Amino acid sequence: MARTRLDDLGTLQRKVMDVLWERQEATVADVREALATRRKTPAYTTVLSVLQKLTQSGWVTHRSEGRTYVYSPARSQDQARASSVSQLIDRVFRGDPVEAFQTLLSHQELDDAQIEELRALIDAHRAGVPGATRGGEG
Repeated sequence: MARTRLDDLGTLQRKVMDVLWERQEATVADVREALATRRKTPAYTTVLSVLQKLTQSGWVTHRSEGRTYVYSPARSQDQARASSVSQLIDRVFRGDPVEAFQTLLSHQELDDAQIEELRALIDAHRAGVPGATRGGEG
């Protein structure tokens, strides 16, 4: 898979993936309709081309429904994010997640609620809660 990180995707590719993650499956027309709420509506052939490229690079799968393809994400948004964050930590922080976390805390404005949320995630991780996520969604 050539493009394994979210930041390797182009802007339109990322928007298409966001639509697929939100809907779980969609046709070209569905994706185009979802993107139409933005500034400009991409052409049908443009959306088709993006979906074909995402399929070729392993981001998307499809199935036939009559004469129409129905596309779905090949991996979850969480899997894609985790892969990107892991690669970022490896590349930028020499594999040290503590250094990455320290940088986040030093250079981001976090309010008390966000800090408490981070504490709760750390506590859940310490307690061995598998897949502990924001808001208990894991």
